[in-house]
Amino acid sequence: MLTKRLIACFDVRGRYVTKAKQFQDNIDVDYAENMARVVYAQGIDEVIFYDILASAEQRRTDVDMVRRVARELFVPFTVGGGVKTLDDMYEVLKAGAEKISIDSMAVRNPAIIQEGTAAFGSQCIVLSMQVKRVAKTARIPCGYEIAIDGARVFTGMDAVEWAKRGAGLGAGEICVNSIDNDGTHGGYDIEITEKIAAAVNIPVIASGGAGKPEHLTEVFTKTGASAAIISSMLYSPRLPKNYAVAEIKAELAAANIPIRPVS
Repeated sequence: MLTKRLIACFDVRGRYVTKAKQFQDNIDVDYAENMARVVYAQGIDEVIFYDILASAEQRRTDVDMVRRVARELFVPFTVGGGVKTLDDMYEVLKAGAEKISIDSMAVRNPAIIQEGTAAFGSQCIVLSMQVKRVAKTARIPCGYEIAIDGARVFTGMDAVEWAKRGAGLGAGEICVNSIDNDGTHGGYDIEITEKIAAAVNIPVIASGGAGKPEHLTEVFTKTGASAAIISSMLYSPRLPKNYAVAEIKAELAAANIPIRPVS
């Protein structure tokens, strides 16, 4: 049986990891490379860093930040934000990342998924989706709509249909982030995670809402997600308790979730 993966996700502005609630009210935490060093030492399986200001500032991802973080990690490392072209992808991969996360740009230019896959392999391309629960309509039958630009612009696109299209274009993984649950610490959106996992034949990453180990047990037992993002529960100043990776993995193992042990 394939082991489930725990992925630490960090939003970065400038050199700092920052923490928001539903994409607002950011609090800066620490330098990105320091956070990378800590979670790697704790036994995390993978890491994602999003340069959250790159698109708004119309610039590439901060490649210097990528290099600094890559020096601290010896696990798969994904980078997103400000990646618009194959040249952008190449620069980020050359700086030490192993995967590229694309979100708003993929909606605007779906061909970038195919181009990235052809150039670097599907294993390098992660389609990230910001999804929000809405009323079911003929246009959005699954009841979840795709948003872009930091959840500020709604597209009218059905989340499940977009996931299927992205997989068909060659994405190697899909990350499903719930706008409603993001930063709430109340658990993942089980419904949309399972809908997308059932609709595609590539790995699905659950994201948005984890606050305690029980939330990971729930998403792994109730959906086909192969990985889950943990963020707030590792370092958020808004939570009364932060968890070490080993604590989370121990609880998952006790619940018979196949998980890679901390060495």
